[in-house]
Amino acid sequence: MYAIRKATADDAQTIRDLAEKTWWDAYSPILEEEQISFMLNEIYDVEKLRHQLENNIQTFLILTEGDKPVGFAAFSPREVNPEVYKLHKLYCLPETQGKGYGKVMINEVIKQNQKGVAKCSKSVAFPQLFRSIFQRTCYTCSQCH
Repeated sequence: MYAIRKATADDAQTIRDLAEKTWWDAYSPILEEEQISFMLNEIYDVEKLRHQLENNIQTFLILTEGDKPVGFAAFSPREVNPEVYKLHKLYCLPETQGKGYGKVMINEVIKQNQKGVAKCSKSVAFPQLFRSIFQRTCYTCSQCH
């Protein structure tokens, strides 16, 4: 059984831990170890995450299986059009992939932003994967690169 909840500043370390576990699997085939480490330290620094959460810069959702956090998503209104929401992050632990959690998380982002339309952000590693997830969930992905 899974559940989704909105993250708080207290979840910053959990988000960092999930990023650490997902990024190596996702990006090691295409990026050097030093680049992955640099990006994790820049994007998922616990204090930076805490700041984003406390100041509502991005909304993070945590997906749990039982009591175990297994994935997260982050979104925010776009600066140029605040009625349109941008999906910045969507990661699930490798061992949970194939369970439909990506679709579940996208649907939750959409649900929480009924007045807006979720857009996906640029994907460095798997643009086709993000397109196919959006297409399988019947949403268009106008911002995928």
